[in-house]
Amino acid sequence: MRPRDKIAVVGASGYAGEELLERLLVHPGVEIVCLTSRQHAGRRLHEVYPRFQRRREEGMAYEALAFIAPDADAIIRSEAKFAVLALPHGLASEFAAPLLNGGLRVIDLSADFRLRDAAVYREFYDHDHPVPQFLPEAVYGLPEIPGRRDEIAHARLVAAPGCYPTSVLVPLIPLLRAGLIDPAQILVSSMSGVSGAGRKADVDLLFAECNENAKPYGAPKHRHLSEIEQELGLAAGRAMVISFTPHLVPLTRGIVTTIYATPQPGTDPGAVGECWRQAYGNEEFVRLLPPGVFPQARDVARTNFIDLAWRHDPRTGRLLLFSAEDNVVKGAAGQAIQCLNLMAGWPEGTAL
Repeated sequence: MRPRDKIAVVGASGYAGEELLERLLVHPGVEIVCLTSRQHAGRRLHEVYPRFQRRREEGMAYEALAFIAPDADAIIRSEAKFAVLALPHGLASEFAAPLLNGGLRVIDLSADFRLRDAAVYREFYDHDHPVPQFLPEAVYGLPEIPGRRDEIAHARLVAAPGCYPTSVLVPLIPLLRAGLIDPAQILVSSMSGVSGAGRKADVDLLFAECNENAKPYGAPKHRHLSEIEQELGLAAGRAMVISFTPHLVPLTRGIVTTIYATPQPGTDPGAVGECWRQAYGNEEFVRLLPPGVFPQARDVARTNFIDLAWRHDPRTGRLLLFSAEDNVVKGAAGQAIQCLNLMAGWPEGTAL
């Protein structure tokens, strides 16, 4: 039996960090050797998350594991082979650079390494990228993109996609690669649960503000547009500009997305289903729903699945593409674990 891979979780006190711990604690190939959190430094794991006190596997008692203050040198000294960064954008890059230089392989859940062009990062994130020299080697970690698994498996630095982009890219990439839809006529409307904003004090995220309420935000230039257009452009072989409007809805977790696309002249609408079957028929975490069934948040909650469905509107000639995912799992921690498994040589669905 091969030894466990040692791993550090940096920023383990947010929603994505907690979800990572939930799954890594029972991962048969992983040993967590380092947890960092400024807020909880010095506290043991079960003091912060009492439900993890029962987590034991083959005699390893993670209850004794304590959070430390974020420190790159301390993480390197832990002898971790992998580090998963569950940090806000701008902060993640401060840790990625020294950890990479220290010999670790890094999976970053922030937006810091998702974009290939530092100028696009500056445009959407309003500041210069702190370590642009690492952008060319970062791999955008969506395993379902054709050819991407091999890149992820050999990468030193993987940028886990955003939650909204995952819900948009999975439906669209095969159709653009096959030339079935018009790249110039794509509209996207997405709804997200409140956990997508992260665990932070914000009046707009209070229960009394979100309950029995729904609202658009971030329009017309949400930050996730940058990576969506980047990856769609690679699939289409041309620069892409789309319309994207996110909405906050009174759910804890989940994303439901509707995409309006125009088929290329002469395209049989049924080609959409066949294209998806060819692309995703053997995918472990992409579920193609039967006719008459729409994706919904509760069916993917706390799973790493993304559910897809499509309809053709004969009145307008448009295609309607639907997806649903859990923003904390497939949109964050679960996707990071998929990438970790590919990098470490474990079966892709391990702990998922």
